[in-house]
Amino acid sequence: MGLSDLIAQFILAGLEQSGGAVELSRGSLAERFGCVPSQINYVLTTRFTPEHGFIIETKRGGGGYIRVIRVRVSPRDLIMHTINAVGDSLDAASAAAFLQNLRDVLGGLPADIIGAACSDRALRGLDQARRDEVRASIFKQCLLHVL
Repeated sequence: MGLSDLIAQFILAGLEQSGGAVELSRGSLAERFGCVPSQINYVLTTRFTPEHGFIIETKRGGGGYIRVIRVRVSPRDLIMHTINAVGDSLDAASAAAFLQNLRDVLGGLPADIIGAACSDRALRGLDQARRDEVRASIFKQCLLHVL
């Protein structure tokens, strides 16, 4: 198990014990796990995102903290949040990440179909900038249809 996994498990355990919110110190966590504070930032920004059902609040400086809050959102709200987060352009890697986060809500087959429709292969006739714009449009329309 990697260091990022250990840090994430520690934070998740704290959330379970506290009932859904935990306040942490970036420096203390880095010291506990023998890593640099940027490793803590990496775990927070990749594993504790709104798409994963978390809100992060931070205060830097002396007496600073990181507050991780687990939020329970309905599948409809999660899809709407994703639609709003996409914007006017969406690259293939970001589309895949969004779909992975929505897989439990959408189901495997619909997520795979949306992924295929948004793939570089399906959009290969377009230049890259236009491809990312069209991908965002297709992605959002597919999610709206699911609602």
